[in-house]
Amino acid sequence: MLATFLAAAALLAPQQHQLSLQPYASGLGALTAIASTPAEPSRLYAVEQAGRIVYLINGRVRGTFVDLRDRITSGGEQGLLSVAFHPSYKRNHRFYVDYTDKQGNTRVVEFRSRNGRGLKSTARQLLFVRQPYANHNGGELQFDRHGLLYVGMGDGGSAGDPGNRAQNPRERLGKLLRTNPLKRGARWQMIGLGLRNPWRFSFDRANGDLYIGDVGQGEWEEIDYRPAGATGRLSNYGWRAYEGRARYSNTPLGPGQGVAPVYVYSHADNNCSVTGGYVYRGHAVAAAVGRYFFGDYCSGTISSLRVQNGSAADVRREPFRVASLTSFGEDAAGELYIATGDGRIYKLGA
Repeated sequence: MLATFLAAAALLAPQQHQLSLQPYASGLGALTAIASTPAEPSRLYAVEQAGRIVYLINGRVRGTFVDLRDRITSGGEQGLLSVAFHPSYKRNHRFYVDYTDKQGNTRVVEFRSRNGRGLKSTARQLLFVRQPYANHNGGELQFDRHGLLYVGMGDGGSAGDPGNRAQNPRERLGKLLRTNPLKRGARWQMIGLGLRNPWRFSFDRANGDLYIGDVGQGEWEEIDYRPAGATGRLSNYGWRAYEGRARYSNTPLGPGQGVAPVYVYSHADNNCSVTGGYVYRGHAVAAAVGRYFFGDYCSGTISSLRVQNGSAADVRREPFRVASLTSFGEDAAGELYIATGDGRIYKLGA
């Protein structure tokens, strides 16, 4: 069936026929994230929502890296939501996770590893945020080129941001925060506000540009973009004054430079929730280099675009769908993977 779909798509859009998805792994628990570290180029880490991180080599699970199921509430939008390895992981063995604890609150915790396994006894909490509702937890962790750790926080949940938390600079909900986890006494710095649920965001490994997939309310999904030189300045992404580019309420905007989405799409055709991805910087698929890939959880569609002069260009829908699309990830070489809520992983190919 997949081959038939690809062939039909190629007739409609010949420029897309060189891209394909290849099954990489299956049989895992519901997945929320994929990660890697240059220190271990053969390993790909898969984050299971229930609280376990496993590692794969050549598409096969080779072991459990760390099991945090005894610390986590899982289900719906809660669970173990991401892992990020410190850029100096080869030397310091530090990695970071974001999860909802037994009370449903957000914790960002540092651990260390030894002999390729995470050590639960080394836990050091970096961030605690009380969650008023069970949804919109954000949860993405990423390092930038300068070794700063970023976390995306949703607006606290329910619908319509009833507490107007995203525009309130005194709240950590609805924000993009960063810190230097190795600096003693370092505080979390707010560098973005007005976010509804930045479920997945990433940095382009080639230039440090920031891409955010911010989940919409009832009409619009959005992709936000900030060039590397602007990521340290306070940016206001508009929610709940705006949903996408459309006015949502008469809520006044808080501080920060207003940033309009670089791309939006509607909830037509069974779309419901954007899953942000990565700019492809691998070597296996020459036609994909420099394109930002993202998808939609409900429709399973996968799209890509290029950002040129701060605007989206050459936006296209790719000729494949992935059901229950929860996350994208990169391996150490920059190859692109897709994770699903039914425990499958796919790899972008030619």
